[in-house]
Amino acid sequence: MTKHDTSLIGLGLYTPAEAARLIKVPAAKLTRWLKGHGSGNRTYAPLWHGQVDLHDDKLYLGFLDLVQSRMASAFIAAGLSPQKVRRALVLARELIEHDHPFATSRFRTDGRTLLLEALGEDEDDRPLVDLFKRGQYVMHKVIEPSLKGIDFDTDIAARWWPKGRASDIVLDPKRQFGQPIIESVGVPTSILSAAAEAEGSVSRAAQLFRVSPAAVQRAVDFERGLAA
Repeated sequence: MTKHDTSLIGLGLYTPAEAARLIKVPAAKLTRWLKGHGSGNRTYAPLWHGQVDLHDDKLYLGFLDLVQSRMASAFIAAGLSPQKVRRALVLARELIEHDHPFATSRFRTDGRTLLLEALGEDEDDRPLVDLFKRGQYVMHKVIEPSLKGIDFDTDIAARWWPKGRASDIVLDPKRQFGQPIIESVGVPTSILSAAAEAEGSVSRAAQLFRVSPAAVQRAVDFERGLAA
């Protein structure tokens, strides 16, 4: 699905570098997943097609791309090859009928079965298949942590609270193009944090934006965590 720059509201908009900071997946890896790449004489197609195309030959991710990338990264960390993740995505798209199946609430319940089908009974997959068949391994070790803090609307990921709702920090593609914001005041954490640095004071930044010092401090702490 492609969208022009006049139709970005509700999609979210992130460069690979911005996405990398948020989900801790290297920008180069995100680029390979969404644009494809070559290795030797082999060419690998994209794992999936991104939500956003601004027709400027640059790669951008939408909010659902962000959520799906977190899940794909978790599966690869658990032992799946990118090729097996691709196979799982194909199966999940067919069953769930959505371009970003890993970003749907249905995957929370259907994911284990889909992954077993994607892995099949290949000898190379045997250890991982055994783990998946051992009760709720995929659910507890991979799927649930990746979907933690996600709000769903009609089964589709709609908002992400990266530090939990109590932090008051949310990524909502309908607000500020999905950039992290202090939910209660609607100001991006990057702006509040930069203001505190420029002013040399959390309290002065709070006065400037007419928000509480606590809100500014949450933004500062969050941005520092992204940079770590």
